[in-house]
Amino acid sequence: MSMRDNGEEMFPVVDEEGNILDAATRAKCHDGSKLLHPVVHLHLFDKEGRLYLQKRPEWKDIQPGKWDTAVGGHVDLGENIYQALKREAKEEIGLEDFEAELLAQYVFESDVERELVNSFKAISDKTPVPSSELAEGKFWTLEEIEASIGKGIFTPNFESEYKQLFK
Repeated sequence: MSMRDNGEEMFPVVDEEGNILDAATRAKCHDGSKLLHPVVHLHLFDKEGRLYLQKRPEWKDIQPGKWDTAVGGHVDLGENIYQALKREAKEEIGLEDFEAELLAQYVFESDVERELVNSFKAISDKTPVPSSELAEGKFWTLEEIEASIGKGIFTPNFESEYKQLFK
C-alpha cells in the first residue's frame, strides 16, 4: 500500500490570531482555497547547537523530498497548539518530555494554501528517531544549513523561517 495524506482529515479554520472560525478537510485546505489553518513547527537543537531536520518523503502532497523543520504538522480539530506539538513530536521523531518555547506566530502562504504557523524551539540531548512518516532525519550544523540555503535542498518555508528566527 502506498502511503499518502488523508484528504478527509479535519482541520480547524482560524483567523490570524488563531481563533477558530470553522472546520474544513485537509483536501479543502490544500486545494487553493487559502483557508487559513494552524500548524506547528519545532526547531530542535542538540546541546552542541546543531539543528535537527527531517527529510520529507516522496509521497507527501506538499514539498516531497525536501529537508524541513524537525517536526511539522497540522493542528487537528479539537486540540490546541501545545497538544498538537507534543503529538507531532512523538509521532514524527519519538520525542517526549521536552520544554518548548514559542518563538513566532505568522501566516505562511504558498500557491495552494495559507497556514498560521506556530514556531517553537527546544533543546534536547535525546536522539530523535524518525518514524515511517519521514524519509530520514539528521542534525545539521548552522554552517551546513547556511551553505545549503537557496539550493533547492530545503522547503521554502523552512528557509524563510530559519532566516527570520536564527539570522
